[in-house]
Amino acid sequence: MKKDNMTQNPFSLIADFDGNIGDLFEVKVEASLPILPLRNMVLFPGVVAPVSVGRESSLMLVKQAVSKGEGAYIAVSCQIDAAVEVPHLDDLYPTGILAKIIRLIELPNHHTTAILQTFGRVAIDPHPTRVNPYLRARVESLEEVIPNEEDPEFSALYETFRETTFKYIKASENLGAEALFAVQNVTNPIFFINFVATNLPFDTEEKALLLEEGDVKKRTFRLLQILQRELQYMQLKHKIQEKTREELDQQQKEYFLQQQIKNIQNELGANEGGEVRELREKSEQLPLPIAVKTMFEKELQKLERTNPHSPDYNVTLTYLETVLSLPWGKYADDNIDLKHAQRTLDRDHFGMEKVKERVLEHLAMMKVRRENKPSIICLYGPPGVGKTSLCRSIAESLGRKYVRVSLGGLHDESEIRGHRRTYIAAMCGRIMKSIIKAENNNPVFVLDEIDKVTGSNFNGDPQSALLELLDPEQNNSFHDNYLDFDYDLSQVFFIATANSLSTIPGPLRDRMELINVEGYLTEEKKEIVRRHLIPNEMKTLNLPYEVKLSPAATEFLIEKYTRESGVRQLEKQIAKLVRKIVLHTQTSADGLPPFSPNTSLKVTDIQNIMGTPPYNRDTYDGNQYAGVVTGLAWTAVGGEILFIESSVSRSKSPRLALTGNLGDVMKESAMLALEYVKSHADTLGLDYRVFDHWNLHVHVPEGATPKDGPSAGITIATSIASVLTQRKVREHIAMTGEITLRGKVLPVGGIKEKILAAKRANITDIILSKENRKDIADIPERYVKGLTFHFVENVDEVWKIALLDEVVSNPIELSVYEEKITKE
Repeated sequence: MKKDNMTQNPFSLIADFDGNIGDLFEVKVEASLPILPLRNMVLFPGVVAPVSVGRESSLMLVKQAVSKGEGAYIAVSCQIDAAVEVPHLDDLYPTGILAKIIRLIELPNHHTTAILQTFGRVAIDPHPTRVNPYLRARVESLEEVIPNEEDPEFSALYETFRETTFKYIKASENLGAEALFAVQNVTNPIFFINFVATNLPFDTEEKALLLEEGDVKKRTFRLLQILQRELQYMQLKHKIQEKTREELDQQQKEYFLQQQIKNIQNELGANEGGEVRELREKSEQLPLPIAVKTMFEKELQKLERTNPHSPDYNVTLTYLETVLSLPWGKYADDNIDLKHAQRTLDRDHFGMEKVKERVLEHLAMMKVRRENKPSIICLYGPPGVGKTSLCRSIAESLGRKYVRVSLGGLHDESEIRGHRRTYIAAMCGRIMKSIIKAENNNPVFVLDEIDKVTGSNFNGDPQSALLELLDPEQNNSFHDNYLDFDYDLSQVFFIATANSLSTIPGPLRDRMELINVEGYLTEEKKEIVRRHLIPNEMKTLNLPYEVKLSPAATEFLIEKYTRESGVRQLEKQIAKLVRKIVLHTQTSADGLPPFSPNTSLKVTDIQNIMGTPPYNRDTYDGNQYAGVVTGLAWTAVGGEILFIESSVSRSKSPRLALTGNLGDVMKESAMLALEYVKSHADTLGLDYRVFDHWNLHVHVPEGATPKDGPSAGITIATSIASVLTQRKVREHIAMTGEITLRGKVLPVGGIKEKILAAKRANITDIILSKENRKDIADIPERYVKGLTFHFVENVDEVWKIALLDEVVSNPIELSVYEEKITKE
């Protein structure tokens, strides 16, 4: 890009104007003139200025203007953006200057300089009259308000402006004696003001705004403000430079004094510099990479030159100690014995066959992989199912160190990547802290509660910071802001845990192998109580008797005192049971437990000791009422059965009422279900006018509990159909599925948890979408034993299975009546 128009020394040419300045503004034009665009240069009225011409179009313009003689006027305007090579009128400021070319000078370096005499300001029409070979447009002269020479306010303003200009030029490093000499020889006030506005190095945009101001007095006020601002800026800059120079001189003085003190101490045999020598000796024993070693030596030399009493000394010392504390070249030997791993997993966790199989597959691949880059897995499932303890078992089976970082509620990106050393009390992030704690480069690293990490905020984006960490192709050069160099984490076995995948961003989820850790059956919980929970509780106690539970008592404790997919609350209830037994034993007169020693506790014993059960097992209510249908729902603590109740009432202004603390998605399902029933009234044998005379109320009990999700769609549709037809619903049947406006039944999730809830409630038949058949195939046989599954594609099939031809006792007659209109 050619940088034309700006001259090297704007004060190299000045016109000795001694006539009446008003003569320059008497030239009035209203015609189409050539437009000469300038870069980084704004001309003001009455100024003679050299302009460097570099564009082909500009060269052609000035040469033709010269060839036309003295009467040829041109218009000159500055570009808004100097980078534009071929400017149009939209790229120029709308206010320009009328000018003549006095002389054209061909320089030896093939550059051309045009000497311009400027006149008054002109307004440039935004619509060009010609574009090639150069711009032409209509221009119109603008009025210039020149103050009276006898105006005392203008005289004082001008004197202040002149003095400030001299101060500015003297203080400026870029303007020399030539500039000062040039402005001192200007005697006309108006010409002086415009000359300064043209040639002093202010911002181009500010100059363009000054040119738009037609009142010379106001222009002078604004120009004086700019000069004073720039002068204050230069004075402040000089003050900072002086202060910096004094500080550097003081630091050099302190350095020389410190060197002299060291020399004196060395002569006296004093042991100074021990920390630096110790750090250097330790670094030489470590296999540091070349880049890190170079950086370390540079920081060590900086430490040597720093006063030990300076705050920077401790900052640098802490950083170097952190670098040396990293486990450079240290790796734990893997003991990948799949049989040992299987025994360890079976010893610590009951059930979980599918999860254990997936874990063993990962270990087997690690054993045969040429490059030891373990896959990054994510264990997700409800709370308390043993995700974190499973990670401990994996670390034990591999013989690796176990480190864990809890990410729950983390909202600051620097917690992961560390703080830059420019901050006070900066430190490395949690990741590198844990690596230092592990003392080797291949621990089992657990990122707990990864779904609880918050998204982007004013502290950065922690979720995005995890992308580099959890990508096997990138974590060989993980960058911590505090360390400020890349560190290889590719040998670390990362395991993430989460309760739900919905809050984990897609890119982060794609980087991990997902393993679903499902909830436990009641039968599995009974074995966990017998094998793990009670023995673990009794291990720390010194009691003359044992606490044992019969199978019935264990099931009673699980079903009546807990409601969860995992065993965390169950563990607390067992601890509570043991506490109450110990308290009773120590406070009773005979010193005996509240049961026969060395016998198993029965159901009555549990209830006597623990009190009234807080939960009731989900039970099926029967089919004696129209509009009551059993649905299946998934919650964070497992599956539950859900009752949908519908009722009708006569009304002159019918409406649909929804109650039970329902979310937006569930409300939409209810509206879809009603619309489908309306459109298929003939299939149900309904008179369509029923909807004009009867209110419909859909209610989901337990209103204090929020309920949402699309899986109750077919349940609501069946409930509405049952109450409108007063037909019974088939006994011991439950259903789950989403519906569309066309009545298609869509698949839903959480099938295993929903099946467990159905079994607890003595349900025998379950209606599911046909696309959920694959989910049933993946569930072990013992989970589905005793259940009959009905796979459907649309709501009509649901009604054929769920609705009986038999009506309920005392059915409501949904009569259709017409209001009689009487005329007076």
